[in-house]
Amino acid sequence: DALLQRPLDGKLMLSARLVRRRLRAPFRIARGIKREACEIHVRVRANGAEGRGAAVPYPRYGETPETALAALAPLADGALASTFCHGGLLKRVEHRAARAALDAALWDWRAKLAGRRIGKLLELPMASTPVETAFTISLDAPEQMARAAERAEGHHLLKLKLGAGSADDDRARMMAVRRARPDARLIVDANEGWRAGDLTELMRAARDVGVLLVEQPLAAGRDAALESLDEQDRRLLCADESFLGTADEIGWESLARRYGAINIKLEKAGGLSAALILSIEARRRGFAVMLGSMVAGSLALAPALLVAPLADWCDLDGPFLVAEDDAPSLADVDGRLSLPTPALWG
Repeated sequence: DALLQRPLDGKLMLSARLVRRRLRAPFRIARGIKREACEIHVRVRANGAEGRGAAVPYPRYGETPETALAALAPLADGALASTFCHGGLLKRVEHRAARAALDAALWDWRAKLAGRRIGKLLELPMASTPVETAFTISLDAPEQMARAAERAEGHHLLKLKLGAGSADDDRARMMAVRRARPDARLIVDANEGWRAGDLTELMRAARDVGVLLVEQPLAAGRDAALESLDEQDRRLLCADESFLGTADEIGWESLARRYGAINIKLEKAGGLSAALILSIEARRRGFAVMLGSMVAGSLALAPALLVAPLADWCDLDGPFLVAEDDAPSLADVDGRLSLPTPALWG
């Protein structure tokens, strides 16, 4: 906490731009289809050092690339004064994705200036080997999802996008993937697409195929029906869209009546600084932690790897999904994500 509140050393120059990336294949979820990732990239420079950060604005929370650039515009041209600190980002930048990109750039700058890795500066337990990440199987017909799971043979933790059509459709998708990949561990993500009346049936189907985690089955704000499930089912549930805000804003008690796990994403939290605080608080309150991400390149994903040792599961497969990544990038090491080099970030 002391480092979060420490003022920056000198006046920083800030620049921001948009980067659009084609995806290797259409990325389908219950809310629609994504064919490209649009990221906000931030650079800060001062005292002979430069830091970089990136994040993806998320329309689900009313954010666009244009609103991200607008949120950062007042901080350009040397407006980041020496009294500015990471802890002040929340008050100065309300836009979550813009704040996440700037927070990452500031940490990268601090590391470059100090000549030390960020994990050392923050005194965090660091991952020492490549990090296992879930690999996403996009929403499709059962047979198409089964084939996609077979093609992902190098990945042993699969995340299935569900939430479209009937309960029978989603049950068939789960069963088809399980038949295709009996070796894989499975997570499913309904993206708010299930109906309360189908919960019991779908949770039974998830248990039958050995699903480890069910993300956001019902719409945020309309998920009270989850409290009627038995404790065994609630332990399988992970809040994503229902988990939004700072550690002081989260309704932890109501979450605990509905979910056993929470999904922390840097863009949703507002940056690495906030994500670290959220993960520690979630652990303290007895929640399991999933470390999630938007579909993005390596620069946007790199800061999340500092949170990985605090998570039970990681969903950081963006670099596997984009057609053109940052250089240098995070590498695929037998289905795991390599740690960032200082040249990339941190």
